[in-house]
Amino acid sequence: MNIVHFSWEYPPVIYGGLGTFAMEITQKQAFFGNDVTVFALNENNKFETYEKMNRVSVYRPKTLDFTSIFRLFADYELKSWGDNFKFFSDVLGYSTMSASHLINNLVKIEGKSFEIIDAHDWLGIMGGIITKQHLNIPLVFHVHSTEVGRSIGRGSHTIKDIEFEGGQVADCIITVSYAMKDELEKLGFPSDKIRVCWNAVDPTKYDPNKVSVDDKTNLRKRYGINDNEHMVFFIGRLVTVKGVEPLVKSIPAVLEDFPNIKLVILGIGDMEYGLKELANQLNIQDKIIFRNEFVNEQECILHYAAADSVVLPSLYEPFGIVCTEAMSMAKPVIVGAKGTNGMREQIIPVGNKKCGIHINPFDPEDIAWGIKEILKTPDKSIQMGKNARQRVIEAFSWEIASKRTLDIYQEFI
Repeated sequence: MNIVHFSWEYPPVIYGGLGTFAMEITQKQAFFGNDVTVFALNENNKFETYEKMNRVSVYRPKTLDFTSIFRLFADYELKSWGDNFKFFSDVLGYSTMSASHLINNLVKIEGKSFEIIDAHDWLGIMGGIITKQHLNIPLVFHVHSTEVGRSIGRGSHTIKDIEFEGGQVADCIITVSYAMKDELEKLGFPSDKIRVCWNAVDPTKYDPNKVSVDDKTNLRKRYGINDNEHMVFFIGRLVTVKGVEPLVKSIPAVLEDFPNIKLVILGIGDMEYGLKELANQLNIQDKIIFRNEFVNEQECILHYAAADSVVLPSLYEPFGIVCTEAMSMAKPVIVGAKGTNGMREQIIPVGNKKCGIHINPFDPEDIAWGIKEILKTPDKSIQMGKNARQRVIEAFSWEIASKRTLDIYQEFI
């Protein structure tokens, strides 16, 4: 089938999980013989406006700066964004320029046809709505997260309105977990339109057997982690929603019973200095290693491989690809399992297929309990990791996710 995606992020522009998802799902759809087109952000207009990437046609229309003229009729809430007002203006510009190029150039001039639109989050849904109105083809609103969840109940009313309108106009809503389905239903999205399709990971890329013992040892030495110490690993943005503050607060309780641990925190965000100060206040600064930079995918894989366990205490996580990555690297994972949290659907916490621990991410004591559950049974923890990788192979490959998505498309074409 002929598919068009609107995705703000697309390699090499990746800010988070959406960019990874968009790349993997579109390339797999193309691999299965579909004609796949993507409209993505042309960051600072520095990229070519068209390229073919692994069978996927990628358009990055150059945008204009609408900020000054848009400010004339924007409402108070948008004007209150301050410096971020330009960001909203850029999203609007990306949406209109992309939809215009698709409708006027690709369809009307070049004679191309499309059977379905897949628009990702509020950043892509405006382009999807415009295209649906002009071409009268089915629109899928792919909801990876919501403004309510990302902002812990606060956030922009404008973005909430855009998301809600997208849910009403779209023919289908695909979301990434049953936890997210519940959230969307509570927000008033039409239940009969919602379909769940889990995200995924490439287990041939995230494979513990492809990382050498020497490479793992050297990374641990770089951080000053001895052979007799347990490396607990956190990866993610240093923002409230990722639960990294209660994680730091949990470490003193862990150290009471297990003094030979080191927590490695890999990520960037506006909480960096506050977290370091918190570690100093708790007198655990020598037990926490902060690496505050963006590293490439291979470096991330090396960190998973070198770690003994992974802890991801997100307060809100619609799916959590980092959890799937850690599982694929055969690591036991401690995950937040309260509220909207798709990671609890990935991690089996009991039985002979147990692959990790569920914790309340709002409670440092419960996070500490989860980490200690891993630490007190090393042999069982290793088996959890093996179970985790097996679960990825059975349920979370990109082939499975892509085929499920294509089946949903067919339902609405």
